[in-house]
Amino acid sequence: MQALPIFINIINQHCVVIGGGEVASRKVLMLLKAQAAITLVSPVVNHELQTLIDAGTIKHLQASFAPSQLDGARLIIAATDDKAVNEAVSIASQNANIPVNVVDAPALCTFTMGSIIERSPIVIAVSSEGNAPVLARYIRTKIETMLPAAYGRIAGIAGDFRDQVKAKFTTTQTRRIFWEGILQGPFVERVLSGQEQAARTFLKESLQQADNNMQQGEVYLVGGGPGDPDLLTFRALRLMQQCDVCVYDKLVSPEVMELVRRDAELIYVGKARDQHTMPQEQINELLASLALEGKRVLRLKGGDPFIFGRGGEEIDTLMQHGVPFQVVPGITAASGVSSYAGIPLTHRDYAQACLFITGHLKDGAVDLDWDAMMRPNQTLVIYMGLVSLDTICQQLIKNGMSADMPIAIVQQGTTPRQRVVVGTLLDMPDKVKLAQLKAPCLTIIGEVVRLREKLNWFNPEK
Repeated sequence: MQALPIFINIINQHCVVIGGGEVASRKVLMLLKAQAAITLVSPVVNHELQTLIDAGTIKHLQASFAPSQLDGARLIIAATDDKAVNEAVSIASQNANIPVNVVDAPALCTFTMGSIIERSPIVIAVSSEGNAPVLARYIRTKIETMLPAAYGRIAGIAGDFRDQVKAKFTTTQTRRIFWEGILQGPFVERVLSGQEQAARTFLKESLQQADNNMQQGEVYLVGGGPGDPDLLTFRALRLMQQCDVCVYDKLVSPEVMELVRRDAELIYVGKARDQHTMPQEQINELLASLALEGKRVLRLKGGDPFIFGRGGEEIDTLMQHGVPFQVVPGITAASGVSSYAGIPLTHRDYAQACLFITGHLKDGAVDLDWDAMMRPNQTLVIYMGLVSLDTICQQLIKNGMSADMPIAIVQQGTTPRQRVVVGTLLDMPDKVKLAQLKAPCLTIIGEVVRLREKLNWFNPEK
């Protein structure tokens, strides 16, 4: 993010628009919606602006631009077709420390205006930080179709009850829980169907009946998938947006973390080789204690919570403490990463079975069922096997697997940082060292790896 999105109150504030054409008209109308006091500077103006001037809606200085015209202004917009004038406005505004927007010239702006969706008092602005205004308008159109006009009325009614809700509930958390329940129930449906009085009655009755000690905590055990946020389930996203605390792992991608509620408390408990921020037993107890404090706790894990995610241990502890919980499956790394690498885990010509394995070293040794791994016509998927790769390759060859068996290692699969290294059991250890791969990586061994060259569709490296 290169610009901080903010909303400025400019009611009755002195704002100056430089320009007299169609673009200036659009900017003036936008400022008028925000109830600004507008001075227009231009030697000539179009018909629409002249009408506003004649009606006394805006003031007009019939002159060329001069820096003195900016004195006392709260905000400046340059909307001329003269590059030199626009540059002069930008320089004068910045020298006076006044926010300035120069239309279609991001480099000259100290602020930009997004493409606006108005459901007053709800206002949404979409910004491309000046890079792609047409795309921002396209996104605005998409949102417009999904957001009924009645949402403004919903906000207005909620505003009318705000003080009553604040008096009823003494903490921010309980107020938020109350409103989340209201906004997901009959109240919204009644406003959308035009029954505003019925909606107000429902809200009033709900407030009277509500428990002002709403402190029932809960844990959401959510699979965050392999990295691409588009692979999250709808349910996962909903719970991520309503948590009070997020306890998250190292394998959760930054893109997924961006979707967690902004003001939720974040607690990192990630694990790396020989580096445990918090032992698993303490994580289990932490989840329980936070929920018992009345908090809604998001336990966010990479992949799926029940596939090498130790989710079963965590909910066992929650059950011992009587803490309610939900489990939301996620796309496990084996499925997601292999798909994005162009490697099907099963294929009728190559593999009729798939074996998931953890390659995690225990006391410096890899203790695996080598006989099970040697079965023909199957794919091996190894989680956390980067450190033990040399040993795994050697043992597979020693137990009879061909040294030429194809193997792929995928780093940060499904994300824009994905890298794939393909080789054989014999040469892969050297290739990994040369490529300097780092965790998180997934290892895929089997004849299906040969299909990558043909089926590779997601290649961010290119």
